[in-house]
Amino acid sequence: MKSAKAIKYLTWASIGIVLISGFAWLGLGRISGAISRVTVFDNLINRPEKASSAVTYLVVGSDTREGLTAAELRLLRVGSTKTAAGARSDTMMLVHISKSRDRAVVISIPRDSLVTIPAHTSLDGKTQISETQSKVNAAFAWGGAPLLIQTIEKATNLRIDHYVEVNFAGFKNVVDALGGIQVCSKVPINDPKSHLVMSAGVHTLNGIEALKYVRTRDFDGLGDIGRMQRQQQFVSAVFRKATSTGVLLNPFKVKDLISAIFKTVKTDETLDQGDIVNLAKQIKNLAPGKMRTMTIPLGTANGYAAGVGSVVIWHETLAPELFERLRNDLPVVDEVKPSKSANAEKKKASASPTIVDKFKTRTANENPCGEIKY
Repeated sequence: MKSAKAIKYLTWASIGIVLISGFAWLGLGRISGAISRVTVFDNLINRPEKASSAVTYLVVGSDTREGLTAAELRLLRVGSTKTAAGARSDTMMLVHISKSRDRAVVISIPRDSLVTIPAHTSLDGKTQISETQSKVNAAFAWGGAPLLIQTIEKATNLRIDHYVEVNFAGFKNVVDALGGIQVCSKVPINDPKSHLVMSAGVHTLNGIEALKYVRTRDFDGLGDIGRMQRQQQFVSAVFRKATSTGVLLNPFKVKDLISAIFKTVKTDETLDQGDIVNLAKQIKNLAPGKMRTMTIPLGTANGYAAGVGSVVIWHETLAPELFERLRNDLPVVDEVKPSKSANAEKKKASASPTIVDKFKTRTANENPCGEIKY
């Protein structure tokens, strides 16, 4: 009898899960139809070969203001869509997900990185522009996503599979859909340019406050490097929150999150609903400790290039090694197993492998002020 009752409860539970999944799928289908698409790969030539089934995304944070209300613009204290015409790539990150979908690495690309921008046609289609050296964010300004992808592929010899562009409104909406994100700063922040004023310690930021936090760079003397470090910490915090049981087990929060993402991002023409659903299923068990964030290894953070100005120059050996590892889907950290010891006690004490992290990464479960629980 107990067995029959248990089967009955299990059956109803299963039906409930299927129904919720069905409703979520229908909701996803309706939302994904509204995704903005941008054609980025059609006319690209001489692209790097794809060496594995790992997936590499280029995620670009655009500083366009579309989608923000007048009140939000006042809170953010930035210009309107009229005073900030055009789009600039405020943030660039490569997101590499291993072929086994159990490892991920998020790599910040300094926007002042000195790179070779391939020959291209101007955005108005009237002028042929020769290959030249400039800052990587100039590629986005001169030729949009296609030229930026071509430039990064040329610099890294790493094939980019998908492109995702997030504007101010998209970022804000995702943070608000998650109910805010906790961050921690070891020092007070008072940045006159981003207008962020924050005491040291832990804070839960809403969308507008989070935008100020990831854009701030004029209070600690570290400039864009410091800003990228805070952005990496913030990405980790978002990942922890989005994969927490409080979000994953709440279908309404999941739907709000998906809706916030899909309504305010642009993706390449090849990224469809099936890809997104499959990826979500594949990485659902990706632990925060298996996601690492980092900046491209730098040789010179305060360089200078004639005709370009102040630039960032990548490390001549570490940067190519990083890209080679990603191309071959190898971990970005090494685990060195202990050598066999004649002393049993030493052998027992050194049973765990030593982590060698030459690229100075962080895992997504690390943050400046210790553990933050959701």
